[in-house]
Amino acid sequence: MTATITGASLIGFDDVIGSGGTFRGIDPATGAALEPAFGESGADEVARAAALAWDAFHSYRHTTPEVRAAFLESIADEIEAVAAELSERVQAETGLPAGRVAGETGRTTGQLRLFASVVRDGSWSQARIDPGNPDRTPLPKPDVRQRSVPLGPVAVFGASNFPLAFSVAGGDTASALASGSPVVVKGHPAHPGTSEIVGRAIRAAVRKHELHEGTFSLLVGTSNELGGALVSDPRIRAVGFTGSRRGGLALVELAARREIPIPVYAEMSAVNPVVVLPAALAERGSSIAAGFVTSVTGSAGQLCTKPGLLFVLDGPDVDAFRSVAEEALAGVAAAPMLNPGIAGAYESGVADVLATGVERAAEGVPSETISCAGTASLFVTDGSTFLTDPPLHEEVFGPASVIVRVRDEEQLLEIVDGLEGQLTATIHADEDDHPLAARLVDRLELVAGRVLFNGWPTGVEVGHAMVHGGPFPATSAPATTSVGTRAIERFLRPVAYQDTPDALLPDEIRAGNPLGIFRRVDGLPEQS
Repeated sequence: MTATITGASLIGFDDVIGSGGTFRGIDPATGAALEPAFGESGADEVARAAALAWDAFHSYRHTTPEVRAAFLESIADEIEAVAAELSERVQAETGLPAGRVAGETGRTTGQLRLFASVVRDGSWSQARIDPGNPDRTPLPKPDVRQRSVPLGPVAVFGASNFPLAFSVAGGDTASALASGSPVVVKGHPAHPGTSEIVGRAIRAAVRKHELHEGTFSLLVGTSNELGGALVSDPRIRAVGFTGSRRGGLALVELAARREIPIPVYAEMSAVNPVVVLPAALAERGSSIAAGFVTSVTGSAGQLCTKPGLLFVLDGPDVDAFRSVAEEALAGVAAAPMLNPGIAGAYESGVADVLATGVERAAEGVPSETISCAGTASLFVTDGSTFLTDPPLHEEVFGPASVIVRVRDEEQLLEIVDGLEGQLTATIHADEDDHPLAARLVDRLELVAGRVLFNGWPTGVEVGHAMVHGGPFPATSAPATTSVGTRAIERFLRPVAYQDTPDALLPDEIRAGNPLGIFRRVDGLPEQS
């Protein structure tokens, strides 16, 4: 397969050049506009894609687990077939280095294959059977069986900072397709060429498995109206989004105003606090400081799990820790940010932090040649200032972080109790720190979707146990995750079948367990 970029939206099997004007991707390193021009999609293209998706839903949701699993695996194969050309385009549109792109390509195809295994396993259907008992008194017990069914067509919004793993064929798309839901993607306008290459890979897999053409469509465009029209279309039944708090809340509001509201699974903002406890600081403060700077500045700080706050109890070891962190960050060269908008927002965020009067303790090496350069910044303040200055609690998307010197344990607990919802919370602790660490875990599990020890939150392992979510404003749906196999649950709902003839039951809950999947019968596990 050869990568093709034409500037079109992919609506079913048709290439459609939107009529709402044109736009181009921008190389953030040079500022140069990239070819070709892309046609802006609008309301007509949304209606066409949504109609196809609704038509496809009626057949796609009835495909066998094996068909859906093989389809997901074929998408992975098609992406790998164009990996070299795809990498070149990703680098040109995002400024991300080749190594990062290779890793993200592997994560993307790995997610697709992981969800293929989930579909085959069948446990996602949550099959439960409560056998009837007509002889029960005083009333007969009905036969009740439950399984999960897909919600319907899903709108997926590509993310700016993960052009592959959270975009056209990313985790939202993989989990939605695994559930039996067709997908309409709004590609991120900062990487339209990348989106088209991946969209064509998905389309090739749709053709290979002779699925309805509406199983997948890709719309490209820069306007908020395009996304609004997609979320508002009555044939769309759920939304997956990764991006800013403002963007996520706008979609949540639109979805709630529909005649029939739909769920929006939006991953939005987080500062991902890190707490370094005294024994760990004394024993390995230098290595923790170095790891902190690496985590803050990796990918130019444009990871949703970047640690934006680090809390440390004031004491004799803090100055040495700070010195190591400052020296490490001062040596970090500026790198391209993803696009001009993000670069501008980062500069504004740094200015907002400086406006609070906190100390900028270190600054990275600036660049005079990179068009959208992000220069690292490290700030230092104290716990009392942090508690009274709300701007210090807000995410600065980019290579910046704040070290907060906390007076004592009680102030630390007060700070933690006042934190907003987070994707992650990290504790660095040695054995002597465990009593305080236990108190922190008890609080942090109420704040964050993932609590980790003696590591760094950047780098999300995709697996069965991972949670990439959290309370608001980290996400709009704190009971869910967008990474890991439980992500499929967002696009499913339970249905109970009472006293239904066996011949009319779905295979997941028929007598004899014809699919051989995990089920619960009278609450006990049954595996054929």
